[in-house]
Amino acid sequence: MLFSALPRAIARITIPCIAACGLLPLSFSASAHPHSWIDMTTEIQGNGQAITGFHMIWQFDLMTTAYLFDGEDMTPKHKQDTLNKLAKSILNNMLTTHYFTYFYHEKTPIKYKTGESPVLTTHGGKATFVFDLPLAKPYPLTQDPLKLLIFDPTYYVDMSWKNRSNIKLAPELAKQCQYEIVEPHPTPKQVAYASELPADADPDDTLGQLFTQSLVLTCQPTTQPQ
Repeated sequence: MLFSALPRAIARITIPCIAACGLLPLSFSASAHPHSWIDMTTEIQGNGQAITGFHMIWQFDLMTTAYLFDGEDMTPKHKQDTLNKLAKSILNNMLTTHYFTYFYHEKTPIKYKTGESPVLTTHGGKATFVFDLPLAKPYPLTQDPLKLLIFDPTYYVDMSWKNRSNIKLAPELAKQCQYEIVEPHPTPKQVAYASELPADADPDDTLGQLFTQSLVLTCQPTTQPQ
C-alpha cells in the first residue's frame, strides 16, 4: 500500500468519509476502490543514445495532504525542516515497493538505482512530492516499445497522468521518441469487484494493475559513426 510509505496512517481515510466530506469526484473513482489520488507528471531523462532515468512529480489530493501533515510542526519556523524530514521518509519507505514504478522492454524489467533528491512542497492545500529515479545504467534506445507503469498494486491510491502534457521527454529524446498513454480497460466484473471491496478489506495486490495507465515509448535510435 502506497501510504504505508508515509509517516501518517492514511488507511484511516475511507471511501464513506471522503464522500461525506464532498471530496469524492463524480467519476469512475466514486464507485471504485481508491482512498487517495495522486496526479503525476513524469519527465523521461536521457540523451540521443539512451534513457537514463525519470524525474517524478506527484501531487497529492487535499485529504491525503491533510493526513500527511497531521501532527507535524508546520509553523513558519519549522515548516521547511518538517518538509525535508517527510520527503526523506517517504522516499526511504518507498524503496521496498520499488517506488511503485515498473519499466519494461517487452517482458524484461529494466532496473534502476535508489531514488534520490526528494523534495516536498505545499501550495493551495496540496502537497507535491518530487524525486529522481535513475536507471541502474543508461538503457540504449531501441525501436522496440518500452512500457512504463506507475501504480499502487492494491489500488488504494489512484495514480494517473491527466493528459499528454504530464509526460515530458528530455530534449534529445524528444527528437527521436514518441509516446502513447494507454488507458486501462477493466472488465465489468473487475470493476464490480473493486467497487464492492470494504474500505478496511485486506489489500489485494493484483487489483492496481487492472486499473492503471501505461506509457508506451518508441524511439528511432540514430546510427553511430564507426
